[in-house]
Amino acid sequence: MEDVKNRILNCTACNLSKTRKNAIWGEGNINADILLIGEAPGAYEDSTGRPFVGKSGQLLDKILAACGFNRQEHVFLSNVIRCRPPQNRTPQNEEVEACIPFLFEQIELVNPKIIILLGATALKRFFKNDNMRITKCRGEWIEWKNRLVMPVYHPSALLRNPGLKRETWTDFKKVVLKYREIVNADHYSAHV
Repeated sequence: MEDVKNRILNCTACNLSKTRKNAIWGEGNINADILLIGEAPGAYEDSTGRPFVGKSGQLLDKILAACGFNRQEHVFLSNVIRCRPPQNRTPQNEEVEACIPFLFEQIELVNPKIIILLGATALKRFFKNDNMRITKCRGEWIEWKNRLVMPVYHPSALLRNPGLKRETWTDFKKVVLKYREIVNADHYSAHV
């Protein structure tokens, strides 16, 4: 993992390396049973060098806590791309193609049992299918290379549209139940 981290932090494979402050390699338990994948770093992440630390990251931490999960023990956080696109625009194809091999290396190294895709871009880029819709796939388990993948709405979508919170909580309850089924039957959550 240190090799992957160093290659990410020093990557110059696309033009985003010229405008970033920090490349974001990931954070959490590198042996976690759950890996969460977002789209790309935002302004807070770019300035701090850590994933999911802005408002959407704070909301994600609250969701994880309600599930009985935390960054240190249960999850590893990553992104499809590692550098912030200007004005937080959607990553371009060449940026994704340059960066996504790092994600697949991390998946092999972390070896999670559950992968959570946060939002439409993560869903489409992960499966290399622009026709996949988060509104159709969210909350459904998808098997991928002997792992279970759950697409959910990105926390930033919940901040823009609080009406999506109920569906997202339903999806995360499924994650907790699956975690109990395949990882730890005694996993505690006060809410599930």
